[in-house]
Amino acid sequence: MEPDTTPEEHRERALLLADLGRYDEAADEIAAGLTAAPREAGLLATLARIHLAADQPAEALAAAERAAVAEPGNLAVLVVRSMALTDSRRFADAAGVAAEILTGWPDDAYAQRTGAALLSESRNGQEALNAAWNGVRIAPTDAEAHLVLAVVAARLRLFDLAQRAYGEALELDPVIGDAGRDTGIVRFERRRWARAIEDLAEEASLGVPPGADIPAPGAFASPSPPVVVPAHPVLDVSGETTDAVGETARYGSGGTIVAAVLAAAMTLINVGISRVWAGFIGVLIFGAVVFWFRGRLPEPAGVVMRRLRSGDRRLAAAVYLTFAAPLFLLGYAVVGGPAPLVAGMVAGAVAELLVLAGRRRR
Repeated sequence: MEPDTTPEEHRERALLLADLGRYDEAADEIAAGLTAAPREAGLLATLARIHLAADQPAEALAAAERAAVAEPGNLAVLVVRSMALTDSRRFADAAGVAAEILTGWPDDAYAQRTGAALLSESRNGQEALNAAWNGVRIAPTDAEAHLVLAVVAARLRLFDLAQRAYGEALELDPVIGDAGRDTGIVRFERRRWARAIEDLAEEASLGVPPGADIPAPGAFASPSPPVVVPAHPVLDVSGETTDAVGETARYGSGGTIVAAVLAAAMTLINVGISRVWAGFIGVLIFGAVVFWFRGRLPEPAGVVMRRLRSGDRRLAAAVYLTFAAPLFLLGYAVVGGPAPLVAGMVAGAVAELLVLAGRRRR
C-alpha cells in the first residue's frame, strides 16, 4: 500500500470499482488496504459485501466474521454478517444477529427496516412484521422502509398489505422498481430487498395500484455493466478450517471413547441399562459432532470435505471416523455384545491418532 493511501481511500476505490461490476478489482483494492490494516472493520465489511454481491457466501462470511471480531458493535458489520449467515444457510445464527440489530437500535430507521428484512429472511413472523412497521413509522417518507414492509408482508402471505406497501414505495421513489438490476454495493440492501420482492411478485400479484401515475418498470433502468467476480478469496481461511476440523475430530472421538468405556463398565451392573445409556449418549454425541462441525467451519462443509479428500486424506479419514464412532454405540444398544463397543473405541482412537499425525506433519 502506498504510504499516503489510507484504508478509507482503498475502500472508496473499491466501491467505485464495484459500481462498474468489477468485483475482482474491488476485492484486490480491499486486499491492498488490508495489507497495512488487517483488522480494519470497514475494509472487512466492504469485502464481505463484495463477495455477497458476487454470490460467494463462504468468502463473505469469512470476511464478516473477522469484521465482527474487530468491531463487534458496529451496525454495518452486524448487517453484512447477518446477510452472509443467511446466504450460508445458517438461519438460526442469522436470526440472532438480526434480533441484535433490532434491539440495539430501536429508534434508528435504517436499523429497524434492515433488521426486519434480515429477520424475515431467516425466521419470518410477527416480530419481523412489527419491526417493518416500526421502520415505516420512524421514516414514513422513506421508500425503502415501505419496500421492506412489502417484502416481510409477502413472505407472511399478507398479499394485500404487501401490494399496498409496494405501491407506496413506488410512489415515493419510482426508480425502486428497477433497484433489483443495480450493480455495486453502495445500495446493496436495497437491491437485495428489490430482488426479494421480484421473486415474490408472481405469487403475491404485486403491482402498481390502479390509477397511480407510476412509470413502468424498466423506464429508468440503464444496461447493467458486465460483472467480473473475484477469482480467488482475499482472506485465507484454510488454517481456520483445518483447526475447526481437528477440534471436531478430537472432541467427537474423545467423547465416544469415554462413552464406550463407561458403557462397558456399566455392564457389570446391568447390561440392559448399559445398552440404553449407550444408545442415548451415542445420539447426543453424533448430534453434537454434526452441530459443532457445521457451526465452526468458515466454509460450507461440502467444500471442506472435497478439499480434504483431495489434499489431506488423513484429516478427511479422521472426520469420517469421528462421525462413525458414535454410531457403534447405537449398534451396541441394538444388538449388544462387546464388538460394537470395541469398534467404537478403535474408530475414535484412530481418528485421534490421524489428527495428531497431521498436526506433527504441519
